[in-house]
Amino acid sequence: MALQPQGRLDGHGPFGVVDIGSNSVRLVVYERLSRAPTPLFNEKALCGLGRGIGETGALAEGAVEASLAALRRFRLMADQMGVVELVIMATAAVREASNGPAFIAAVEEICRARVEVLSGEIEARRAALGILSGFHNPDGLVGDMGGGSLELVDVGQNGIGHGETLPLGGIRLQESVGGNVRRALSHAHAVLDGSRMARNAAGRDLFLVGGTWRNLAKLHMIESAYPLNVMHAYAIEAQEMGLYCDDILKRDLGALDAAQSISKARRALLPFGAAVLKALIAIGGPKRIVVSALGLREGLLYERLAEAERETDPLLAAATELAILRSRSPEHGRELGVWTERVFATLGVDETEEEKRLRRAACLLSDIGWRAHPDYRGTQSLNIIAHAAFVGLDHPGRAYLALSSFYRHQGLVDEALSPAIATITTPRLMERARLLGALLRVDSVLTASMNGLIGAIGFSLDADMLCLHLPESHRDLLGDRLRKRLGQLARLIGRNSDIVIGPVPSGV
Repeated sequence: MALQPQGRLDGHGPFGVVDIGSNSVRLVVYERLSRAPTPLFNEKALCGLGRGIGETGALAEGAVEASLAALRRFRLMADQMGVVELVIMATAAVREASNGPAFIAAVEEICRARVEVLSGEIEARRAALGILSGFHNPDGLVGDMGGGSLELVDVGQNGIGHGETLPLGGIRLQESVGGNVRRALSHAHAVLDGSRMARNAAGRDLFLVGGTWRNLAKLHMIESAYPLNVMHAYAIEAQEMGLYCDDILKRDLGALDAAQSISKARRALLPFGAAVLKALIAIGGPKRIVVSALGLREGLLYERLAEAERETDPLLAAATELAILRSRSPEHGRELGVWTERVFATLGVDETEEEKRLRRAACLLSDIGWRAHPDYRGTQSLNIIAHAAFVGLDHPGRAYLALSSFYRHQGLVDEALSPAIATITTPRLMERARLLGALLRVDSVLTASMNGLIGAIGFSLDADMLCLHLPESHRDLLGDRLRKRLGQLARLIGRNSDIVIGPVPSGV
């Protein structure tokens, strides 16, 4: 009998999305439709379908051939992976080309699936849905810069606003100004000055979607020696990013070492992406620039979910999935979220709503490193969490999750930590991560990270003593290891420690 994969989750999938853009053709196969979608396969071909359309009005023959060749490969790869549904989207280049219908017919024959040609309004809406999918309560203006067009759409507490499509895609802009980046900046200013959406960014976040802008942010990340190599939710003050864009317009990227990590085809478009972003910052006046790794494709997936699932917290959904795949008892992780809330209340630890959701996620992730060698569980857990494909999470919160797991396994010492991680998070979250890690260390020697017991254990606190209350049925859990870890927890809050056998006091 063939072995069945144990590292996969059940559901509607694998689910494939082909995105035919003005610059690239990409296939992404997701494990399943989920609030926290996980890619099984991701490949792109830079075919440049949008090149020359401004002059000829048609898709170039070479670009069409390259795209169809990539799609033949993608169809075979989708079949190899057992894709149960393949959705194909086409954007500005195909939408506007005179030979777009013939190209679509060829794509549908190859892929055995219908091609959805997105209008500018639908494209903007899907990009905004991608932001809703990838961020927790986002509020700002979404900018999706492709090869042929720029879509702007508002997203916030009132949902998604109307979208706007502007002729400021990277390829189109490069060709319309004859490759002159200064003319590109002037042209972008003129177009955005007449935009009805650009000024909606004022004082808010500007979410960047699209490969050109992601690579521009990647270059900024490398040159600023940022310590976390995760693009999603990378945030930069708008004024700083505006100055960086201006710097990019003046430099020879071909001679820049940091730019060698970006493909030549993408690199050539970076100055034009910088020109549009600089103009949008100047006219729109955003507070921060926030990079999204999610866009049209994830917006499509989010659109397909039932309303109840769309309302699920994406971070907690992802943490639950990882707990199912990697921990000894996923149910224990959920129990810990409830228990630690009760204990934090006893200890007088105040938490914001955001800190509460981070703590619950940290509890779900607290045991994912158990298969590693004991000496490396802390470091391995930290690295897995710090670089995991989580959404609904900013970088300070990501560092908090990683640190709490590190402290839980490694102990309350910082010698093995890179000092750079402190620059990502805040002193408050560092302190909370250490406290949670200490509490999880106590739990682990009481429950062996298995469910069913922790709810019967509690704490009481007075002016100088932290008492652990252990039920009579579990008296034999007493030992030096438990006393030592309880003492570490007590010292963090400036108390002595003791263990009391008997019922947990009411309300504790």
